[in-house]
Amino acid sequence: MSAANRRRIGVLALQGDVAEHLRHLETVGAEAVTVRRRSELDTVDGLVLPGGESTAMSRLLDVYDMYQPVSERISGGMPVYGSCAGMILLASVVLDTRPDATWFSAIDMTVRRNAFGRQVDSFEADLVVDALGPDPFRTVFIRAPWVETVGPDVEVLAGVRASDGEDHVVAVRQGNALATSFHPEVTDDVRVHRYFLDMVRAATS
Repeated sequence: MSAANRRRIGVLALQGDVAEHLRHLETVGAEAVTVRRRSELDTVDGLVLPGGESTAMSRLLDVYDMYQPVSERISGGMPVYGSCAGMILLASVVLDTRPDATWFSAIDMTVRRNAFGRQVDSFEADLVVDALGPDPFRTVFIRAPWVETVGPDVEVLAGVRASDGEDHVVAVRQGNALATSFHPEVTDDVRVHRYFLDMVRAATS
């Protein structure tokens, strides 16, 4: 693909799994760059909010004066993908978080932080993610959230059976916003990143 046709996708590089997302985005053909300041955000066609610690990321967005610029770009239709902590930042309602935490309300969903348990409760599962085709996707859950409720315009892409015996939503999309509870960046499967790149291409074509 020519450089002129490549899409430039940023990874919010304040905290979390930045390098892993950059590698997957480059693998699928994007120009992947780190984003820490508004001048960098202004150059990208889409943005990844990585896994990490959602309340720390929320504080750092304020420290770096990046909350408002990111919020404005998302509201303006910029494609955004959040994994794990990034999913929490995209929610409209967040349960079990700090009272001073902030998020972007990009997806009409209620998310519960650390819903699957502590670090020792991390697990992997093979899931069929509808948007990625029929072949199972190896998913990794690390202190992951789950989605408790979704609004009528949210497309549910995958769910998983948790230790409570219930099925919980772990992948969703609403318009140009995509979110997963799991960490595709720590596996060798790049289908989530290819799917997000396709969203960015569609939004910028």
